[in-house]
Amino acid sequence: MNKLSLTRRAFVTSASAFGLVGASGLALPYYSRANQRPAFTHGVQSGDVDATSGMVWTRTDRPARVMYEVSTTESFADAVRLAPLDTSPASDYTVKRLLTDLAADQDIFYRMTAADLSDINAVSEPIVGRFRTAPASKRDVRFAWSGDTAGQGWGIDETGMKIYSTIAKHTPDFFLHSGDTIYADGAMKDEVDLPGGGKWKNVVMIDGKRKVAETLDEYRDQWKYNMMDKHVLALSAICPTFYQWDDHEVVNNWSDSKDLTTDNRYTEKSIPVLAARAARAFHE
Repeated sequence: MNKLSLTRRAFVTSASAFGLVGASGLALPYYSRANQRPAFTHGVQSGDVDATSGMVWTRTDRPARVMYEVSTTESFADAVRLAPLDTSPASDYTVKRLLTDLAADQDIFYRMTAADLSDINAVSEPIVGRFRTAPASKRDVRFAWSGDTAGQGWGIDETGMKIYSTIAKHTPDFFLHSGDTIYADGAMKDEVDLPGGGKWKNVVMIDGKRKVAETLDEYRDQWKYNMMDKHVLALSAICPTFYQWDDHEVVNNWSDSKDLTTDNRYTEKSIPVLAARAARAFHE
């Protein structure tokens, strides 16, 4: 059967679960203007996918109620609605949800819509993602791996990180990002001089990339920068990513193998604090 193997009890299927039904039980009127609606700022992501579950992620531009639909068809003909989750400044308006009790080796489509918590009638355009659960029996598995995103000053030029679109064309079961997911310890310039002349121009920039990350918001900006690339967003929308932690998430070779005493940002007391902030941004 092409159905989600989930019990009805696991889901909230009434419109009240979406926060769009008034006390009378009648649907509230929809009349918000487009520029008053909340928006999803950095696409969608999925990860931690196994044979029966998978994590999905998104971020809104304000405190919002994120409403979920899950389906095994791209048309969402058999969609199941889940109870909503709220975003808040505490997690920088990000939200994650573990989808459970899924069928193995099955395409899972998820759709999210956001309602402004200060005006529940202001509803965003929907955003959609997909992943495939792991097989329960033997079959070939296709995956891609890489690492070291936007390091050594190489950011997003006019072409963007096209390698991510190339990976997406191969429709892998998952993508393994094998460390240095960000370069928090290296400030990025608007231009980089190329050997033999010419310049690499980072046409997309964000304040948090122009300096070494120290504050929580600066670590968050490191992640936001990667997700400002259209190719990164395209891969994330169709393929789960497994992220591994390495050194540049905090500071290059942040172990006893490197002397950091010449940089007053990195001391015996400060590194654990920076690592905690980096870890929080990583998990958000």
